[in-house]
Amino acid sequence: MTLLSTSAKTPIGTLHLICDEHVLLGATFSGIQAAIASLEATDASQKISSVKSIPIVSDLIASYFDGDVQAINAITVRQPGPSFSQAAWKAMRKVKPGNTLSYADLADRAGSPAAVRAAGSACAKNAVVIVVPCHRIVKTGGALGNYAYGLDAKEWLLRHEGAL
Repeated sequence: MTLLSTSAKTPIGTLHLICDEHVLLGATFSGIQAAIASLEATDASQKISSVKSIPIVSDLIASYFDGDVQAINAITVRQPGPSFSQAAWKAMRKVKPGNTLSYADLADRAGSPAAVRAAGSACAKNAVVIVVPCHRIVKTGGALGNYAYGLDAKEWLLRHEGAL
C-alpha cells in the first residue's frame, strides 16, 4: 500500500495532506514531516508518494476554501488516539460550520463532562485540522481560546464559516 501526500496553498498557509486512498490521515499547516509524525505506526511504515493532487480529497479541500464550507463533511478521516480523543474528534465533526462549541460542552458531548482539559488536549493533538474542526471549539463565554496555528488563522476560519 502507498499513501499519498500533497500540499495545498490556502489563505492561511500551506496545508499538507496525507491520505490512504480517499481516507485523510493527516492535515497540518506545520509541514509534511509533522503530518507523517502524527500517523499510526502501521501507516507511517508505508511508502508515501508525493502527488500534485489527491483524488476527491484535494477537490473537497479546495471547495471548502472557495466558500463551500460544507464540502469537508464528505471527507473520511482516521487518526490514532485514545478513546476520549476519538469521542471528542467525533463530536467536533458534528459542530456545523457557522457554529462554535465550548471546551466544556465538547467534554460533555465526548462523554466526560469533567474532562475539559482533556477536551482541550484532544483539540491540540488533532492531526486532521480543518476537516476535524478543532477551530470551532472556543472558551466558555465565546473567547477564541488557543489554536496550534495561531489565533489569526482560527479567527479567519471562523469568519470564513460565518461564526464571527
